[in-house]
Amino acid sequence: MRISIVAVGRLRAGPEKTLLDDYLTRFDRTGRGLGLGPARVIEVEDKKNAGQGAEAALLRKALPKGAVICTLDERGRVMTSPDFANKLGGWRDAGRQDLALIIGGADGIGPELRAEADYSLSFGSMVWPHMLVRVMLSEQLYRAATILSGGPYHRV
Repeated sequence: MRISIVAVGRLRAGPEKTLLDDYLTRFDRTGRGLGLGPARVIEVEDKKNAGQGAEAALLRKALPKGAVICTLDERGRVMTSPDFANKLGGWRDAGRQDLALIIGGADGIGPELRAEADYSLSFGSMVWPHMLVRVMLSEQLYRAATILSGGPYHRV
């Protein structure tokens, strides 16, 4: 199952980009034998600052056709890492070819796009910087792959 992190905004070179790339590389290595990956980041940018609706249109256009759509949203479900791993494994085992994990802009994801999502995930009730959410998500993808592989990275 291919995984796309579809996000509003551009992540420039720096510590967040370095961490993101590192975790996605780890995920790709670990997930390959499990039928997970590759993972990629697709960035969209609303250069006219037209708001949530314009961002939603750009995000929607960037989604792989037929992908499971999972938004990252404060109203989403808070999960444990093993639960997230099981969710990924379930989508993979159901024969889904693509998963799109959507990270909105500063004002979040537009309500129409949220309503189209198959699932919504939250990293808690605190608001996180969107660039850090990418890093946290990539780390959780790697952690999920290690959980599914029975590896030692995640200790319960």
